[in-house]
Amino acid sequence: QVQLVESGGDLVQPGGSLRLSCAASGIFFRIYTMEWYRQAPGNQRELVAGISSTSSTNYADSVKGRFTIARDNAKNTVYLQMNSLKPEDTAVYYCHAQMAPWDYWGQGTQVTVSS
Repeated sequence: QVQLVESGGDLVQPGGSLRLSCAASGIFFRIYTMEWYRQAPGNQRELVAGISSTSSTNYADSVKGRFTIARDNAKNTVYLQMNSLKPEDTAVYYCHAQMAPWDYWGQGTQVTVSS
């Protein structure tokens, strides 16, 4: 059974930092593209960052320079380091594993940036 389990979401003040983790099981993790999406109330789910099986990365323009995605294949885990957080970063963050035709979603973790 495939499972993606996110952790690390929290309430943080503007300018603060968080690191999200997504632990995967039931897939050959190393060959999957891993991504972080987020969805705020009333908004569409948007791609925040992605990292390929060769560790190429891409980021949404809104988070470039502030967020870093990384993977540890030995731990079957992908991370999202979030720095200089802004209130507009508030959302549920979802882990996504993709290797067509298969893809899988985690349940999400809440990030709230507020003073």
